Amino acid sequence: MSRPPSLGETIRRQRELSKVSMRQFANMAGISNPYLSQIERGLREPSERVLDAIAESLETNADALCEQAGIVVQDASENSPMRTAIEADPALTPRQRRVLLDVYAAFVAVGPAHRQRKSRPSRGQDAAERGTAEGRQKQ
Repeated sequence: MSRPPSLGETIRRQRELSKVSMRQFANMAGISNPYLSQIERGLREPSERVLDAIAESLETNADALCEQAGIVVQDASENSPMRTAIEADPALTPRQRRVLLDVYAAFVAVGPAHRQRKSRPSRGQDAAERGTAEGRQKQ
């Protein structure tokens, strides 16, 4: 049984299908060429912001890329602790519960926070996303 491609492999495949060079694609996504190479080879996990920029450059969305890579994207609107707390709060009227749940669902539907990712980027990863700023300034 074959395993699904990694997120980096999925990004590389989509970039190659778009017939865009790695250098051009890194520029489109606003990241350094070495950082894109590390993502595609699975050496680094892109931050939420970078994944969104990559997806936009591929004319798709981050959830679709994650799905192609076999990463389960959990929707926080279903069975979330917040939803459970709202439904169980005795201080709320039924109407207040409905309104709060509707507002909560709307925020979850439009915000990137509804994707639960493994980890936040480290300080070093943020620097890698920007490329070596010091190196560019010296040139």
